[in-house]
Amino acid sequence: MLYKTLAPVKMADMVQPDPNSLQMPGVNLSAPSSPATARNDCSITPLTPSPSPRVEVRPRMACPFSVVVAIDFGTTSSGYAFSFTQDSEAIHMMKRWEGGDPGVANQKSPTCLLLTPDLRFHSFGFAARDFYHDLDPEEARHWLYFDKFKMKIHSTSDLTMETELEAVNGRRVRAIEVFAHALRFFREHALKEVKDQSSSVLEGEEIRWVITVPAVWRQPAKQFMREAAYLAGLVSSDCPEQLLIALEPEAASIYCRKLRLHQVLDLSLQPITNGLDLDGPRSFDSSFRQAREQLRRSRHSRTFLVESGTGELWSELQTGDKYIVADCGGGTVDLTVHQIEQPQGTLKELYKASGGPYGAVGVDLAFEAMLCQIFGEDFIQSFKAKRPAAWVDLTIAFEARKRTAAPGRANALNISLPFSFIDYYKRHRGQSVEAALRKSSMNIVKWSSQGMLRLTQEAMNELFQPTIFNIVKHIEALMAKPEVGGVRFLFLVGGFAESPMLQKAVQKALGRMCRIIIPHDVGLTILKGAVLFGLDPTVVRVRRCPLTYGVGVLNRFIEGRHPRGKLLIKDGREWCTDILDRFVSVDQSVALGEVVRRSYTPARLGQRKIIINIYCSATDDVTYISDPGVRKCGTIILELPEPLSLPGAVGGAGGGVPERREIRATMQFGDTEIKVTAVDVMSNRTVRASIDFLSN
Repeated sequence: MLYKTLAPVKMADMVQPDPNSLQMPGVNLSAPSSPATARNDCSITPLTPSPSPRVEVRPRMACPFSVVVAIDFGTTSSGYAFSFTQDSEAIHMMKRWEGGDPGVANQKSPTCLLLTPDLRFHSFGFAARDFYHDLDPEEARHWLYFDKFKMKIHSTSDLTMETELEAVNGRRVRAIEVFAHALRFFREHALKEVKDQSSSVLEGEEIRWVITVPAVWRQPAKQFMREAAYLAGLVSSDCPEQLLIALEPEAASIYCRKLRLHQVLDLSLQPITNGLDLDGPRSFDSSFRQAREQLRRSRHSRTFLVESGTGELWSELQTGDKYIVADCGGGTVDLTVHQIEQPQGTLKELYKASGGPYGAVGVDLAFEAMLCQIFGEDFIQSFKAKRPAAWVDLTIAFEARKRTAAPGRANALNISLPFSFIDYYKRHRGQSVEAALRKSSMNIVKWSSQGMLRLTQEAMNELFQPTIFNIVKHIEALMAKPEVGGVRFLFLVGGFAESPMLQKAVQKALGRMCRIIIPHDVGLTILKGAVLFGLDPTVVRVRRCPLTYGVGVLNRFIEGRHPRGKLLIKDGREWCTDILDRFVSVDQSVALGEVVRRSYTPARLGQRKIIINIYCSATDDVTYISDPGVRKCGTIILELPEPLSLPGAVGGAGGGVPERREIRATMQFGDTEIKVTAVDVMSNRTVRASIDFLSN
């Protein structure tokens, strides 16, 4: 049990506690008035009202690292890039991977990982995919192949260090270990490449690492990635500042500031009439194909030069101009709204990050549902379990064709069915695949004499439409909000933004409302922006809180205002339990360096740890921690040092009444992660403070 107050910063800020309204379980201003309570979830009381966060202006520091390495950990593909701080205008992309897919322009590797039957790491990316493909079907059933596993972190509501992932063969492994294997793989490759290009010997602490995550991820998922990085040996948990968590659309936004006009495709310049291009779909597609070809030709260098200031596109924007970045990835669509602050070129977030599970994987799931409709769900599930490697082959074949789907395409898309699919179906069902297609009501899918599924344009539209509809609807809903009105640009980034199907739909729905810009290297935009963020993490100056955060406290009970069910009587005094003391509110603007301060005191002499529960809510319309929608989401842990023996303390020279010990905690909500530090006020010693969102 503890007592809490907002520690005064200077005399003018001090507020006298109101004896009628503020106090707390377990510890006191004066010993006799302290209520003791069996409730562990409500054990602190505010002694002063909670003002809004105060800003501590921190000077712009020179980057203390020699090199920044960013890892873009995506749902479908991942990669890394790096930059030396002495030559920060050059961003070096990862080496081209062996076994890359034909027709795929970017240099990232598929996010798939292979473990041996005895759970040892074997390979990642193309190497994992190709080795798994070449295994004997019987042997493949014992190997653990993980694909698109990042989505599990977003979809798990009670994420912990023990959360498990299921491999294609059904075996389960702790998710943290799978993520650590992947990060360790990137660490080894990146370090080798950095050392090859560095003239001096680099020490581990000279490298700053950046890992990207979707902006819609909550604190537990961000902490999970940090813990995986510690486990992988990227950095030590004793040096947390060596690792930054970057938000994907934010990273893209940072890079878009550097764009020159020849580095983008401006969809708004494509004429539209009744939703159709005047010149038909051809010119629309060819301009993007041309851009991709140009990008491929420039790939041999793998070094991108970025503007030292801001790009030409940026010069068209004035102070106060707003723009949206829509990160359309494999698993999620992530939207962020930024405003330019000139002349310093910093960014201000105008609306809390939004989005949802509307990534390109939705098209893959629609394809699987279509196969279930044609061949029967029981057969597809059985085939996935008994022939996992062949199932992976089929998904790869679909992925390659999915990339070529374009609106207005006249001819059908052919998808090769693995021989084992055709053979297994015949043995399982006693009829041919061709017969199944003839009997199926799915007349938009045909069978070709070469042994392929032929998907008509109508079939492709049906697969893409639900996901694209959700993306467009989400952007439209965001643009309709008053805070977001008057947006000048919409930047489409992420791997799915390469899809002509998505580009066309966004252009048709939103082309008259703002300029729609697609960077040529759209799949690498986030990766490059993450490097720039690592070089200068202060570029996003103001962010919006995604949730309301606070702690449960006791206040003096007021008849008529507080419900009788919350009444607690202790030592003859009446208290109201479970009141939410807010740290920050949902969608509140919080600047970098703004802090929220609270002070706590141990309930007893010799206490070595204070644990405080944190609660959160998606709305601000809450009063008590027991209100609907409020949940416990984490804990603040303060590990107290041995108190110094001072005159007047127990056992000290004075032998008088010991002074109340005050621990002042400082929380920051303006960064990409919530951070806490603490100090023992009397001795001015740092208190080991941590915030944990993974132990619920």
